[in-house]
Amino acid sequence: MDDCYAVQYDRLDDEPLSVTIADAVATHCGEEITELEPLHYAINADALERLFEPRANGLRTGGSVTFRYNGCTVTVTADGEIRVESA
Repeated sequence: MDDCYAVQYDRLDDEPLSVTIADAVATHCGEEITELEPLHYAINADALERLFEPRANGLRTGGSVTFRYNGCTVTVTADGEIRVESA
């Protein structure tokens, strides 16, 4: 398993942020996405989605959230980067 894996999330895409996060963690860990525990065990996925969703006045331009999931440290930034690091 590599130490760090990063993907870019398109906040205007139809795929939910939570699915992109789970996919990134599965890829980093070399596991199937179905083998992971549900993301909501680690973080309130609905609140995470709302935090980074497009707003009436545009996209959020700053901020990040870091949490532990499936033995990894996951950081989601306002510019759409999802970084997964081995814990």
